[in-house]
Amino acid sequence: MPEKTLSRAAILMVLLVIAVIGSWELYLRHTKIPLDYDDGKELWSDKRARVYDSPDMTTVFIGSSRIKFDLDIDTWQKITGREAVQLSIVGSNPMPILQDLGNDPNFRGKLVVDVTEPLFFANDSAEPQKPDQYIAYYKHRTPAQKASFAINHVLESQFLFLDQDAFSLNAELDKWKLPNRKGVFVFPDFPDDFGRTTFERQSYMTARFVADTSLQHQVQNVWLFVINMARHAPHSKEDDLDPVPIVLRSVENAVNKIRARGGEVVFTRTPSSGPFFMGEQHAFPRAKMWDPLLATTHSTGFYFADNPATAHFTCPEWSHLSQPDAILYTKALISELPPSFTTSK
Repeated sequence: MPEKTLSRAAILMVLLVIAVIGSWELYLRHTKIPLDYDDGKELWSDKRARVYDSPDMTTVFIGSSRIKFDLDIDTWQKITGREAVQLSIVGSNPMPILQDLGNDPNFRGKLVVDVTEPLFFANDSAEPQKPDQYIAYYKHRTPAQKASFAINHVLESQFLFLDQDAFSLNAELDKWKLPNRKGVFVFPDFPDDFGRTTFERQSYMTARFVADTSLQHQVQNVWLFVINMARHAPHSKEDDLDPVPIVLRSVENAVNKIRARGGEVVFTRTPSSGPFFMGEQHAFPRAKMWDPLLATTHSTGFYFADNPATAHFTCPEWSHLSQPDAILYTKALISELPPSFTTSK
């Protein structure tokens, strides 16, 4: 094939790719869905590096998805004058992160630990968890990976189609609804409008999700699916062990290490509502878990049901606050935490 023909074919291919990607980007912008950042180990590691900032100007948060939705970072920073470092990971037990900070001789800051009982008191220490993978990536990331993250941040801040979890080819293929084979159960999807992520790793529901009860029911069905899976999971000898004493010893050990270096630790229990909260109260009674946690670690704790400003919250899908309520919750949290966590110097 002549060289000129090859050049024309290459140019045509480039133009075709640009046209396809450009059309896809324009379509996504037309839907008015907000910009979203991939909330993976790269973004988490960028925030993990910030825990060494001045303890007088920074507060670190760890937990699961609830505190990612319920802490409104803009509100926090405007009122307190302090930076909020968000290290919580969706659907994960924060214990590995707490232990990592406890074992880090350079961390001596202010730490808020959010407790979602089904995850926090889970007996899963023998299996690798997402936090373990994130921590390992942070400790071994290379200069090339840091540079790649910086470049990707610039691009992600401009283009919707780079949302890997929602709009990549694999993500779009996963949305195709195919009938399952008999005996095969596929984890249901979360709607894209349920959780968008800022560069500071705050998660929030879109206005469309808050207004659309069908989308809320879709997420409620995910929670019901998870509950059903837990009920029918195969029984093992480990299930007969009470995880609470094991977890409490681990938490106490990590908290003592942080405090010995001059750091401070407090605990929160963020809102849930409806059938989810009722089930959590039954399966994870406060007197057995939350109260012993505070007593064992000699810690201050903010339980949402104890404050009139937060006790009435209704979560749209039973487990996370809408953004307007997250602002109100953040203000209440600031009023409940010790001044050293909320006052800049």
